Amino acid sequence: MLFSLVKMTGGKLSLARKKDYFIGIGLGILMAAHWVSYFAAMQYSSVSVGMIALFTFPVITVLIEPFFEGIRLVWQDILSALVVLIGIFLIVPEVSLENDVTLGILVGIMSAVLYAFRNLCHRKYFSHYSGSLAMAYQTLVIFFCLSFFITPELLNASGQTYIYLALLGTFFTAVPHALIATSLQHLRAKTFSLVACMQPLYGVILAILVLDEQPNWQTYVGGLLVISAALYETVNTQKLHKK
Repeated sequence: MLFSLVKMTGGKLSLARKKDYFIGIGLGILMAAHWVSYFAAMQYSSVSVGMIALFTFPVITVLIEPFFEGIRLVWQDILSALVVLIGIFLIVPEVSLENDVTLGILVGIMSAVLYAFRNLCHRKYFSHYSGSLAMAYQTLVIFFCLSFFITPELLNASGQTYIYLALLGTFFTAVPHALIATSLQHLRAKTFSLVACMQPLYGVILAILVLDEQPNWQTYVGGLLVISAALYETVNTQKLHKK
């Protein structure tokens, strides 16, 4: 689908340098590992907890971006990172791997690490390509990586399941990530990461409405702290652009 979109918009399907193909493969492997661990986190815990755990990636991004961009940390970035970290800490029920929620959070944080590295590497080494072309190559790598793990249960799935998988893979995964790749051409990875923290709000609301999940008060407070960091970063970024 993404390759077709690139062709329809008059773009080239080939990359400029041979080195870029290897970079694309590396980014695709990072994304494959990120997606698998992300969905595993939601299966261990819940959609609400899994999403909020994933959004430790802004904290990770803020802390490691200086090594990629050659910039200095400022106290506002550290404060935003700490707020997100406290929010995640609130939803941890107990420090024990025997607790599924805790295990889901740990897997979600691992997914966040992979996602942060992928975003930073993409911005530094691959952002000169359009979002559609960049994600077309990465999703192709993801397809080959995950095709080795196809189970008989998937082959015996109903037609409705295949429709849901097609929607999930295209309109709710590949296309949004193509838009993310495009945004990384114009925004620092730190800015995108913290603004994207609005996603847990939508995710928790949909989990309540669609899946009938009932998050506890710690999840609500933790999610509120995570979202507040995103709102602060949005306002702060707008002020910097006006100067």
